[in-house]
Amino acid sequence: VQLVESGGGLVQPGGSLRLSCTASESILTITSMNWYRQAPGKERELVATITDVGSTNYADSVKGRFSISTDNAKNKVFLRMGSLKPEDTAVYFCNVVSRNPKSLTEYHYWGQGTQVTVSS
Repeated sequence: VQLVESGGGLVQPGGSLRLSCTASESILTITSMNWYRQAPGKERELVATITDVGSTNYADSVKGRFSISTDNAKNKVFLRMGSLKPEDTAVYFCNVVSRNPKSLTEYHYWGQGTQVTVSS
């Protein structure tokens, strides 16, 4: 399974972007779909999560500005980003977690990342 992100780019402060992540094939028993980001010299951080039942959670730094969603088939996950700030500049990664219902083994799938740069 491959995850491919798109939608990154250069945007001015206060602007908006919508990131998309598409899975190359259906992933069974998904437990969560997530967006992470990693800025230069910093650790990767969890930005937003949407669970299999539709619950969402956000990092404090993006609450009220970012929104995560999926399509009905759950082979796409989106991150709508608004009121962007220079500190949102990072490579954004899509992550999907699935769990084997019998063994309870978790599987993590990652995209290659898409660059978001917020600058005037």
